[in-house]
Amino acid sequence: MPREILCLGIESTAHTFGVSLATGKGEILSDERSVYKPPPGRGIHPRESAQHHSQVSSAVLMEALRKAEVSLKDVDAVAFSQGPGLGPCLRTGATVARALAKYLKVPLIPVHHAIGHIELAALKTGAEDPLVVLVSGGHTSIVAFSAGKWRVFGETEDITLGNLLDGFAREAKLPSPGGPNVERLAREGRHLIPLPLTVKGNDVSYSGLLTQAVKKLGEGCRLEDLCFSLQEVAFSALAEASERALAFLEKRELLLTGGVAANRRLQEMLRIVAEEHEACFLVVPKEYSGDCGAQIAWTGILARQAGVSVPVERSFVKPRWRLDTVPIPWRKP
Repeated sequence: MPREILCLGIESTAHTFGVSLATGKGEILSDERSVYKPPPGRGIHPRESAQHHSQVSSAVLMEALRKAEVSLKDVDAVAFSQGPGLGPCLRTGATVARALAKYLKVPLIPVHHAIGHIELAALKTGAEDPLVVLVSGGHTSIVAFSAGKWRVFGETEDITLGNLLDGFAREAKLPSPGGPNVERLAREGRHLIPLPLTVKGNDVSYSGLLTQAVKKLGEGCRLEDLCFSLQEVAFSALAEASERALAFLEKRELLLTGGVAANRRLQEMLRIVAEEHEACFLVVPKEYSGDCGAQIAWTGILARQAGVSVPVERSFVKPRWRLDTVPIPWRKP
């Protein structure tokens, strides 16, 4: 009896360098990562983050193999995050993936980072045909699968939800990552400070919200109240847009994924939306909500089983790659 396919996945879109081993049965054998953390008050510097990835790549790879209790010769395919993301970071991960694929003489599989978030969340929650709310530093999208692709039914018109939280955290001199620290302080907030809520149909806009929140911070408003208000307004806008899409599509599942999916207040709001429309609310497990190699390894398995691969000489990274342009041959139309 042939053994299950084993895929090694490499994630390197932004601050995280991750390596994971996954099987065709959906087993995540290991999921190791190292995260570049900029000083308080600074965002991710692409070149510095890429240097971090280069320095830790060997150690992360070896630890992933050790925890999975496999060797490189057991690997049947190598998947990598081809985009979207920060160019220098993407190129570092792609270089490692190309070298491994050539050395092992196995297929090289390109993976769209956002689709990785979605497919890993579907694996871990059992979601079959959900409306997906994808929220992270790089993505804020409301999507559903139709006619061979993940179609966008709502998205941010400017900055993402993750960028909003991280951007405010930087101005407040909170440690990185900013989102969890904003959430922690928000629990101590007592007063709702007026901030602009912008919803345009199924789309949201967060740049004006960030500008006003930073202005209020400079005026001396209590930080805990500002964190509370920022979350309430930002999440309400997203919940409103998500509810419109859910009502239109009449999906029976609402799936929340991406790094910001770990936020308990956002989960609470979207759970209420799902219940109002008699849909099952699902959320990716916290350990897989952020960027990780597991999302690349598992999506690499799905792509490989559908015959997807790319020649090394054509494996260019795609820093600006929309998820609704990517064919998904492993899902039923």
